Amino acid sequence: MRAIWKSKLPLAVTVGFAVALCSDPARAHLNSTGMGPIYDGSTHFLTSPEDLVPVFALALLCGRRGAQYGRRTLFVLPGAWLLGGLLGLTAPVSTGSPIGSALWFLFLGGLLAGDVTLSLHTTTALAAALGLYHGYLNGTGMGRAESTTVSLLGLTLSVFVVVALVAAFAVPLRAYWARIAVRVAGSWIAASGILMLGWVVRTL
Repeated sequence: MRAIWKSKLPLAVTVGFAVALCSDPARAHLNSTGMGPIYDGSTHFLTSPEDLVPVFALALLCGRRGAQYGRRTLFVLPGAWLLGGLLGLTAPVSTGSPIGSALWFLFLGGLLAGDVTLSLHTTTALAAALGLYHGYLNGTGMGRAESTTVSLLGLTLSVFVVVALVAAFAVPLRAYWARIAVRVAGSWIAASGILMLGWVVRTL
């Protein structure tokens, strides 16, 4: 058996070397593989703190209230985001106001830091308002390209995934130290909102 393996070793090395030479080029980023607009929309959301952080805060807040809150937000927030984005596509191009982003940071961070208990209806309305606001701004900033609707869909899917992961992480948290950690995260978000407001006022 060992003799047979030794006799076939040069052939195996030759075949492996030939396969390595004929392989496709490696790509570090998916935007070169043809995924295109969906990737662009997902990347925009994941690299935009003014969009990502409020979603993170709301998902934590809803997850702390329980699975029912998390499930409601999981579908309401992305749906409202998509609707707002589609409405924004028909509006003039706009970049939005940094004051609006700062207020969302401050408001959601404050709710999270204060461990405020909201009703399911109030939470649903809050998720819808956040989705419509940020979705509309995203839509107005995308221009009129044919691929903007697909990009918006990719962005909305990223919102869905982030809410699902963060809320699922927060739902089972029962330990006292874990609840404190979530509130501390909320205080940091609120503090970031205050800093953003201060920066806006300073530049006026």
